[in-house]
Amino acid sequence: MELLDSLPTLLKSFWYIAIPTSIIFIIQTIITFSGLDVADGFDTDFHGDMHDGGSDFQLFSLRNLINFLLGFSWTGISFYTTIGDQPILLIVASFIVGALFVVLFFLVIKQVQKLAEDNSFKITNTLNKTAEVYLTIPENKKGKGKIMISVNGAFHELEAMTENERIPSGAVVKVIKIENNNILIVESI
Repeated sequence: MELLDSLPTLLKSFWYIAIPTSIIFIIQTIITFSGLDVADGFDTDFHGDMHDGGSDFQLFSLRNLINFLLGFSWTGISFYTTIGDQPILLIVASFIVGALFVVLFFLVIKQVQKLAEDNSFKITNTLNKTAEVYLTIPENKKGKGKIMISVNGAFHELEAMTENERIPSGAVVKVIKIENNNILIVESI
């Protein structure tokens, strides 16, 4: 750190913030892209959650602190030669860019959360869908057969009954009702 000793105090301060912050940011990035699930480990005595349509965003977290300090320090370093003779202006500009880094991170996370998809199977998603009879369905609810139905891109083998005449294997049917939360009532198409 002898290289930094010859620098002016303000510029030296920006460098002392930028170096460890950049190292922590690189480590966080590696952890994120390697798929490890590591929490920030930074708790506050108050709630800083920003609820936005079901998505949680922790305002006061280590990640946001690092994002802020990254923008703050590197802006100070970058603009020191331009506006270093006005330290208040440089600090204010650095603070604004640091805050913009946090806002940008929030917007990126918000867009990524929109990509989340719930592919869990819900039997109600079978209503009004077509299916193929896998095992013959007896007439007038006298027994159960089985159908193969595609829901959210996945095939499911489910029990089915009909209120009409017998439906043979290979026939195409439409789901019209759900009975007892697990048996589909179908009709021939």
